[in-house]
Amino acid sequence: MLRRAFLLVAFCFGPCLMAQTTPDGAAIDAKVGGVMAQTGAKGMAVAVIDHGKVAYVHAYGVRNAKGDPLQTDTVMYGASLTKTVFAYTVMRLVDEGKIKLDTPIADDLDKPLPSYGPDPAYPDKYGPYKDLADDPRWKKITPRMCLTHSTGFSNFYFLEPEQKLRIHFDPGTRFSYSGEGMILLQFVIEHGRKDQGLGLDVGDLTHANFARLGMTRTSLTWQEGKDSNEADGWNDKGEPQSHSKRSKVRVAGSMNTTISDMSKFTAALVRGDGLTPASRAEMTKPSLHIPTAHQFPLFQPDLPVSEQRKDLAAGLGVVVFDGPQGHGYYKGGHDGQTANTMVCVEKSQRCALILSNDVRSEAGFADLVRFILGDAGVPYDWEYGDYAGKS
Repeated sequence: MLRRAFLLVAFCFGPCLMAQTTPDGAAIDAKVGGVMAQTGAKGMAVAVIDHGKVAYVHAYGVRNAKGDPLQTDTVMYGASLTKTVFAYTVMRLVDEGKIKLDTPIADDLDKPLPSYGPDPAYPDKYGPYKDLADDPRWKKITPRMCLTHSTGFSNFYFLEPEQKLRIHFDPGTRFSYSGEGMILLQFVIEHGRKDQGLGLDVGDLTHANFARLGMTRTSLTWQEGKDSNEADGWNDKGEPQSHSKRSKVRVAGSMNTTISDMSKFTAALVRGDGLTPASRAEMTKPSLHIPTAHQFPLFQPDLPVSEQRKDLAAGLGVVVFDGPQGHGYYKGGHDGQTANTMVCVEKSQRCALILSNDVRSEAGFADLVRFILGDAGVPYDWEYGDYAGKS
């Protein structure tokens, strides 16, 4: 049973952060039941982090069309929450001196990026980097730009005309959501200079982190034959869809996890476990202001300055904001049958984590997170306001 957070009473001169209590488990259960009834969602899993500790974990509904129950150890698709896990992994490499956030990736490679392929024998191994041969701006790209969605790439190269990788704006100058930028940094880590300590397997790196945190059922690739307790999903029409079993590590979104496992990561991240204080601070500080009305579609014009949300910015693998309870960060994850969200308030170390195998549940996320955390100022209007289904 979820312990109730005690109400902090503070006396201060000038503005004070709003104190909040966490609802008990029965209240959360009732609220989730209401969201599922309202949206038609078949399955949801919720975890609450209270003062940096996992306080409540519960699963609701079913995991497949047969009606098998969704459980706290059911393997669910992590979608773009993978990006936050990857950013954490990168910051551990920063702490080890193997990556520098603001050093161009060109310095980490043995040869120019466009010369890496693709290899005809392994068309997915090296990616589309030959397409950048006539655009020297790739030399400006840094790991920070990859993690803040500011490389200038589209979300994925295969969404471009003729599936050609392009740089749409000077790297580092603006935000535009890009899984392709994350994949570039994965490439640098895996194929970079071994004399700098690179040439590492990102799957192995993340697995080591998962093992250290006790995340026994989480992986960046599908673990074939491990067990049958997996979640299929439902699309926006309520049609059942099979679980996507990804065989290759793709840091933009290949993770499979459980609500139990992911709650451990969420708690560790908000506490800063496994990172130096400096690296933990880098993850959730405002690295790049976001001036657009919504996350999608890509390459939007800036809002007029008077209409921009001044506190909205890219962190590393997360979006950061300042709300009534102080500084916070969040990350979503979405595909045709998946809806996930992770929201944390820094000062109180309180978080709400939701994984769902039914994309329709997403319509209730803002209300449910507000119920659990109180008004944290989460910029869901920016994320969902003109949603294009590409997070």
